[in-house]
Amino acid sequence: MYSFVKKDKSERELSYLLILPILLWRMLHNQIWISLSRYWTGKFKNSIIDKGLEFEQVDRERNWDDQILLNGILFYLGSGIKAFGTSHLPLCRIDGILTTVLIHAGPVEFLYYWFHRALHHHYLYSRYHSHHHSSIVTEPITAVIHPFAEHIIYFMLFAIPMVATLLAGTASIVSIAGYLTYVDFMNNLGHCNYELIPKWVFSLFPPLKYLMYTPSFHSLHHTQFRTNYSLFMPFYDYIYGTMDKSTDELYETSLKREAESLDVLHLTHLTTPESIYHLRLGFASLASRPLTSKWYLWLIWPATLWSMMVTWLYGRTFVVERHRYSKLRLQTWAIPKYSIQYFLQSQKKSISSLIEDAILDAEERGAKVLSLGLLNQAAHTSAKLLGLHSMLQGEEFNRYGEVYVERNPKLNVKIVDGSSLAVAVVLNSIPKGTTQVVLRGKLTKVAYGLAFTLCQRGIQVVTLHEHEYLKLKKWLNNESESNLVLSRNYAQKIWLVGDGLYEEEQQKAQKGTLFIPFSHFPPKQLRKDCSYHSTPAMVIPKSLENLHSCENWLPRRVMSAWRIAAIVHALEGWNEHECGLYTMSDVEKVWQASLGHGFQPLVFPTQSK
Repeated sequence: MYSFVKKDKSERELSYLLILPILLWRMLHNQIWISLSRYWTGKFKNSIIDKGLEFEQVDRERNWDDQILLNGILFYLGSGIKAFGTSHLPLCRIDGILTTVLIHAGPVEFLYYWFHRALHHHYLYSRYHSHHHSSIVTEPITAVIHPFAEHIIYFMLFAIPMVATLLAGTASIVSIAGYLTYVDFMNNLGHCNYELIPKWVFSLFPPLKYLMYTPSFHSLHHTQFRTNYSLFMPFYDYIYGTMDKSTDELYETSLKREAESLDVLHLTHLTTPESIYHLRLGFASLASRPLTSKWYLWLIWPATLWSMMVTWLYGRTFVVERHRYSKLRLQTWAIPKYSIQYFLQSQKKSISSLIEDAILDAEERGAKVLSLGLLNQAAHTSAKLLGLHSMLQGEEFNRYGEVYVERNPKLNVKIVDGSSLAVAVVLNSIPKGTTQVVLRGKLTKVAYGLAFTLCQRGIQVVTLHEHEYLKLKKWLNNESESNLVLSRNYAQKIWLVGDGLYEEEQQKAQKGTLFIPFSHFPPKQLRKDCSYHSTPAMVIPKSLENLHSCENWLPRRVMSAWRIAAIVHALEGWNEHECGLYTMSDVEKVWQASLGHGFQPLVFPTQSK
């Protein structure tokens, strides 16, 4: 940019200035493919390979933009070679575009075919190409995951049309940028694991089957290894007899594959503005790690703001993840609303409608159990209007999905709020031998359940505010209320905390205090001399497939208790709802069932086993 501005108008080279925008376009192009591919395979319809991805593959493929950066460096170096005549390239030349097409279809495709076959010789395969084939279930970015030496060879191959047109004086900005876009498009197409080329395309022009491959064509190469070597044009496989015999059959099968039925659905929503990038459909490397604030996301704040405005005005629930566990088909759907919107009166009707539509959609698809995650359990009406217990009058409280059961009394899908398992997880996170705990934060269903169970077990529950003490006392029976204490003493070292924990209260806690959240959202960690446990969650069994993203701020292969509760509900075949303020399953029964199905407690380094 500096050299472009400083030079005389007659000496300025637009092609040199456009290298960076072309690199940025290539990154955006690839990211669009990543998001669309993950969305398509999440819906399962027309998917090719029905297997899951794992964190290892995501980690191996996280540097997919390295090859774009390498190309940028080589382009800048090449632009300095006067023999190429890169200065003052025209915007478009038809003869240059036609030359690029012919050279690619001839020398590039031919050389690539034989080089690719050579890479599958055991000597080169074991040293180089096996890295690419480590991904059986491919994603668009799998296309560019190669050792450095392979990247250099591929760059030399794809440079042939560009160098030829430069030397011939027929190159243009459109021919070069268009060719790079074509290469990226076809690479992503072949690795997206979703058959999206309709049959009518080949019926309209039959010879096209020799000039353009399909995703299923290249998917077979990743499963069979010794067939379908062509780059983008399969005619060399036809000529040399390396076309896989099942290519046409897999193509037909993939196109006919319908969306799979559903057993368990978890309904979540967006949280912070940056959480849209953390979704599995967003940036793969960010999604594979717990949600934290990243400074570089501020660089794309206009896109973040735009996405928020779109969901504010219009949104539709979408599939985020798809898993398998013990013959159960699990899915996660997201309500396209951010946490802040759940606290706006103007948005509550829209959110309630989206949740109810999702429940009815799950019902139509045969779902057995549905869990409401995060603020999808939030209130959409007030207790005063419903005429409930006087202690709740005038307050807006959490109905935990009960309102949807009342509106649709014939629901077959069981709605589970997961409060019983959340209570069980928190109880089993409290160190053994504890005789007194502080209960602080918004009094939710989980908070009441914790207070009731702890008092029954003879553990004193200390509250710091009188109004919380009075509310909890009304829930306890005469035998248990003696273990409920109102105190201003901050000597206790075990705190059970929810939303609404004040910062000054944290600061008054004793050194070495263990904060155990019982809410959906973690508290702000202000004290370095204290320990913070996770929000209620458990480690999932290794047999749960296709988990390659983190659930919000939780570590890898860890799920929230509210989400696990629905899975356990379906595995046990329990035929009742667990929703509503006064309905909770037996805590110990749910806990033992979870352990029996392979879910394990989450132990932090600061907490002894």
